[in-house]
Amino acid sequence: MATVVPLLVGLCGFVAALLFILGLKRMSSPASALSGIMMAGIGMIAAIASSVIMLADLPGPARAAWPLNGGLALLALVLGGGWAWWRGRRVAMTAMPQMVALYNGMGGGAAAAVAAVALTDAVRPIGVNLAATLAGALIGAVSLSGSVIAWAKLDGRMGSAWRFPAQRLLNGIVILAALALGALVATCPTPEPWLIGGFFAMALLFGIAMTLPIGGADMPVVISLYNAFTGLAVGLEGYALGNPALMIAGMVVGSAGTLLTLLMAKAMNRSLTNVLFSDFGETGASTTGAGATKPAKTAEASDAALTMRYSGSVVIVPGYGLAVAQAQQKLYELVKLLQAASVDVKFAIHPVAGRMPGHMNVLLAEAGVPYDLIFDMDEINDDFGAVDVALVIGANDVVNPAARTDKASPIYGMPILNVDRAHQVYVIKRGQGKGYAGVDNLLFGLDNCAMVYGDAQAVLAAMVQALKDSG
Repeated sequence: MATVVPLLVGLCGFVAALLFILGLKRMSSPASALSGIMMAGIGMIAAIASSVIMLADLPGPARAAWPLNGGLALLALVLGGGWAWWRGRRVAMTAMPQMVALYNGMGGGAAAAVAAVALTDAVRPIGVNLAATLAGALIGAVSLSGSVIAWAKLDGRMGSAWRFPAQRLLNGIVILAALALGALVATCPTPEPWLIGGFFAMALLFGIAMTLPIGGADMPVVISLYNAFTGLAVGLEGYALGNPALMIAGMVVGSAGTLLTLLMAKAMNRSLTNVLFSDFGETGASTTGAGATKPAKTAEASDAALTMRYSGSVVIVPGYGLAVAQAQQKLYELVKLLQAASVDVKFAIHPVAGRMPGHMNVLLAEAGVPYDLIFDMDEINDDFGAVDVALVIGANDVVNPAARTDKASPIYGMPILNVDRAHQVYVIKRGQGKGYAGVDNLLFGLDNCAMVYGDAQAVLAAMVQALKDSG
């Protein structure tokens, strides 16, 4: 048994690591993403099996407690897996970002909980292992509380950005207090429970304080950042525990999350520090550039549909309004009618469209839109000048020309989709409100732009009917 157990643990860890890496690789393409998720899920089962085998082989009193510990582990798996399966099947597409934020926070919380057990154990980690445990505890706790605040903002349970005087100073004091308490925990041979509790309390408080002032426009970047935090925390705890599966899983998630965070920040032409410590995304801001107060023209859904019907090319830009209306199926019905009329139809996706990375891609995939019709911003942006009609559905900040022309705008310099360069632009929008960044959209006042006001589901249904009636 002493020889077999390490072999089984190592084998499970190897299988888990292999499946994690292959799964992540397959997730890079929408066509293979589902199988990638399944691979990663099987890899997680292998990682859990590795931990169960290690528990069963613990010496002395720990082995005697195996029936109880094994039962608790099984209960946790049943409750957690069952709840996640139930919620995953019921969650609306508009609530997907909230669910991702919440589940990501749970991963960070789990890493922090593992660290808490290690720090309060009679045989504490020492040396590098102790440093890794404390670092994982800090990062995991920050990810947990920060993700919960992100969830609350995305779910509309609290305001987009909470700011008050001396907020950055307070945040600095909180993180310094967390680091100081962590240092005391590390240097005390037997730290008091209140010391460990204070360390975790300050870490959780910092996660809250860091996320409160961040505006809604930055939520995709924040979700990616906390995803990276969770992976890093898991990797550190895996190192401290000597668990290869946790180490590899954490490193894969952490590195992928970090790269995605940098990609999202680049797509907004901003540094990560600017995302975390600026006032971007604060509601109430406005621009004063040319066209900001120019009245927008309106159009009927039927007129817009017929214009697209008799054009040569149409590029559709989906936004969060499409998700809110749950109109992706009706949109694809419109696309198929246009294609039947020999119209070249494509989709243009901005990296920060929606409320999380890849939100629009998932939305379109759910409706069955072929992957070869979907193009990233860099692939299609130079083609807008030759496009007959651009149809914007519920997007705002990512198509705002103020990012190119108005130096006073908070989104100045952010790369946008160049829909304003199309010959004709139609924008489906519920009302005259501003986008998540809280700035006026100069696109709406341009001569080649017309607004089709209304819920996206109703407007698209009217467009579909107009095309059917036209024969």
